Amino acid sequence: MASVEIQNVRKAYGDFETIKGVSVEVPDGAFVVLVGPSGCGKSTLLRMIAGLEEITGGTIRIDGRVINDVEPKNRDIAMVFQNYALYPHMTIAENMGFSLRLAKTSKEEIARRVADAARILGLADYLQRYPKQLSGGQRQRVAMGRAIVRNPKVFLFDEPLSNLDAKLRVQMRAELKDIHARFKTTTVYVTHDQIEAMTMADRIVVMRDGIVEQVGSPLDLYDRPVNTFVASFIGSPSMNFLSARIGVDRQSVVTENGIHLPVGYEAPVACGGAVSYGIRPEHLTIAPGGQGIPIVVTNIEPTGSETFVQGTVDGQKISAQLRERLSIKTGEVLNLTLAPANSHLFDAASGMRL
Repeated sequence: MASVEIQNVRKAYGDFETIKGVSVEVPDGAFVVLVGPSGCGKSTLLRMIAGLEEITGGTIRIDGRVINDVEPKNRDIAMVFQNYALYPHMTIAENMGFSLRLAKTSKEEIARRVADAARILGLADYLQRYPKQLSGGQRQRVAMGRAIVRNPKVFLFDEPLSNLDAKLRVQMRAELKDIHARFKTTTVYVTHDQIEAMTMADRIVVMRDGIVEQVGSPLDLYDRPVNTFVASFIGSPSMNFLSARIGVDRQSVVTENGIHLPVGYEAPVACGGAVSYGIRPEHLTIAPGGQGIPIVVTNIEPTGSETFVQGTVDGQKISAQLRERLSIKTGEVLNLTLAPANSHLFDAASGMRL
């Protein structure tokens, strides 16, 4: 195991810079997820750690050693790709042991490591089959097995579950967490799926346009996002944002037509200051006795266990994830309550948390 230190790393293709001075520390044994929209630079950063992309500037260290100019094969890392990258003409056992054969490991040691990894991954009965004879989930297990047998200092995962169906992704997330719990190997994992990030990571790195927006535990990012981008990206469904101004008491905001929304803390800006008021859909509840905030319903999505309601307040879009089964129609008014403790205030101009 080893720590990974990324210090002021940059990547440019000519005059176009895709990674703009990123600094991230991955502690020894941690499971760190790089998350962000397509094109934010997360896969490029992972490939620089692996040595598959040259670094334009900055430093990357693994276990304290600068590896900027070290060949990929000498970095003591193992990478699992989105497309599995298995050799179709080799058996599963041969695929899993291939890197060990290149390293001139003894046949006995290769057989032992492959058997151990196959047992952990539930592949013991498939070792003599070929990749085309396996399902997508089994092929992904083989790709992970090929990484495990190397006993690397660092695992690198580049969106390994994106080709799997929804049910299998949930299963594989659990298996990956179990593997990490067993081996405690330092892991850097790239995904665009914030649910994967929230459920798997010790620490999440949220990226946008080649920079790091926020680093923290999943619940840190969920509870205290530093700006509207992180607030909207972390959490599903996404956070609601309503344009408003700070009220006289600075513990509420007021929409354009005078609807008051409670705030859980005293706003650090003067009365009348323009803000973006954030509240998550799951933090809205039905108000008793017709009280609360009137929402004009525009769409209803019942899922059985809950009802997802979309509507407008003062002409602004808002969504609510309600635990109740509701008999309402579009165009009707639904009164909702929002807990002040779950509210968020962001500067209207910069989007930064207040």
